[in-house]
Order: sequence, then structure tokens, then C-alpha cells
Amino acid sequence: MAAKRIVQALNRALREEMDRDERVVLLGEDIGVFEGSYRVTEGLYQRYGESRVKDTPISEIAIIGAALGAALTGLRPVAEIQFNDFLTCGMDQLCNQAAKIRFMLGGQVKVPLVVRAPYGATGRGAQHSQSLEAWFVHTPGLKVVMPSTPYDAKGLLKTAIRDDNPVVFLEHKLLYGATSPGGKAASAVDDLDETFTPAPDEEYLIPFGAADVKRPGTDVTVVATGIMLHKAIRAAKQLEESGVSCEVIDPRTLVPLDRVTIIDSVKKTGRLVVVSEDVRSCGVTAELAALVAEEALFYLDAPIRRVAVPDTPIPFAPVMEQAVIPQVRDILDAVQSVVA
Repeated sequence: MAAKRIVQALNRALREEMDRDERVVLLGEDIGVFEGSYRVTEGLYQRYGESRVKDTPISEIAIIGAALGAALTGLRPVAEIQFNDFLTCGMDQLCNQAAKIRFMLGGQVKVPLVVRAPYGATGRGAQHSQSLEAWFVHTPGLKVVMPSTPYDAKGLLKTAIRDDNPVVFLEHKLLYGATSPGGKAASAVDDLDETFTPAPDEEYLIPFGAADVKRPGTDVTVVATGIMLHKAIRAAKQLEESGVSCEVIDPRTLVPLDRVTIIDSVKKTGRLVVVSEDVRSCGVTAELAALVAEEALFYLDAPIRRVAVPDTPIPFAPVMEQAVIPQVRDILDAVQSVVA
């Protein structure tokens, strides 16, 4: 059966790649006996044993460092970090070592390392709710992937595992248990759109650097990542009722970035709104806005609008968290301001 949940799609991708290539190994806290915090590794310890599914100490520096060493010596490790916030504990191994070592050795080595981590605000406060993708986009040598559907999650993770360069693979926590329309929602996400495509059983890969136009449109381009994609589509449906046609684009990978699809869309619509759950300053929305300003400025009929988290830590109080995280209403206001 097709995987309707992202957690299932990721599990199948890992299983398929571990069946295909015995060099694929998993490392992380509680991913073996306890099958991971979000059940992504469910059943894999029993299937492959502790030599390929390694429970590690609670040390991100050790997890990423060991995975890097494994990659350099011929394995294809997939390291799981329980929260993307804790990637900061292994920044030297990831951003100063893994990202640069192939360059420093003149291409003589490969670094087939995948670091998976959940991100996003889920009521856990400032240290467990961040979206840190911009930190890794800012680091040359890393590839950065952010799937938003089960179909994309499976195809992109399989591509990441086969890549010979380090990949940071970010998964929004609220999308793990979400189901396609008509299914029972197992998360805080509701009213998912028709683009929440299940992942089929058959073999397929999704290439990096290929954005997906989830909803064609003519009046304004909306580029959104992760869970924000689904909020953008909900906003687009409401705007359609008032005669505004939104083209909604999911970059899927931030590095490499499909610049052509975004620029071509802006040239068609003449307007751009960028939506992300990371903070506004020096974030993904800022980079995408700069890209369009540099390459398609004279096609714009209105200023670019960014929808992102204010420059503040994520609050613990649920009502305050919802106030700072972009909502459908924020996207509606941004689109209406550029088409007015």
C-alpha cells in the first residue's frame, strides 16, 4: 500500500535503501530498540540488527562525528538528531568538517552522509521549536532538503542516501503523522490539501534542485517550504474565490535551489510572496527575495512580501507560539497587499 504519512514514507525509503545497499547504516539516539522518537526507524533494528542500526549515546557531537568517519571510510550513514535545535551541538562536525573536507582534500574522498532532523514549532518552547534551515543553507558544501509530502519525502531521502556529499534532511514534526485528504489526521495539521501525495511502493527518486509547482496560477507567485506549503495552498484556495490566482511553488531542496522555476514563475505573475517558518532576518525568505530582486526585478509589478517568524525565540505559551508562527491569515494579507 502507498504510504499516506511522511513517517511511513521515510521508513520505507530507509528500508529500500538498506535492502539495496549493505553500506547504508543508521545512527542515533533510541533509533534501535525504541524505534526512534517519531517512529521513523520502526522495525529496522529487528530487520537489520545492531550492526546496521546503532543506538548512540546522547551526544550530537558523537553522532555526527561517528557518521562522518563512517562516510569517509566507505559506509553510507544516515544519522538522526532528535531535534534540529540540537544540531548546534555538532556544528563543528557538520559545518566545519563534513561540509569542507572533500574540498580540502581536492575531491579525493566522498562524504555520503545524511543527517536527518525534525524541525518546527510544536508547543515545546524556544529550544525545541526552531527552524534552522538557513544556518545550513549558509554553509557551502552542505545540501539542504525539506520535503512537504509523503511522495517527496521518500523520493528525496533515497536521493540523499545515494548522494556522495553531506545532506541535511529536515522534516517538519507536525507533518510526520499527517495523512492525505480523507484520512484521519494524527497531528495538529488539519485540512491538508490535494498535493499531500502518498508515496507508492515502487522504486523512484526525486532529483535535487527540482522545485515542484504544487498549484498553477497567474496573478502571484507564492514560494513556501515545509508545512508552510500547505498553509499557502489553503490561502490560495480562499483567494481563488475572490478572483486571485496564486501559483504555489515548493522548492523541496534549498541547496541546490531551482532558481529557474521560481524566476520563470515571477516573470509570468509579476508578484512574489515568500513563506517560511524560520526567522525573518537573514532567513530563507530573505535569500529568495534577494534572488528575485537580482534576476527578475523589472518583471515585478509590486514589492516582494515575506512571511516569516519575527526575530524572537519561539514562545512556550501556545497562544503566543501561534502568534509568531505564520498562519493562513498572514499569507492572505501578504498576497492581498501585492495584488491590490
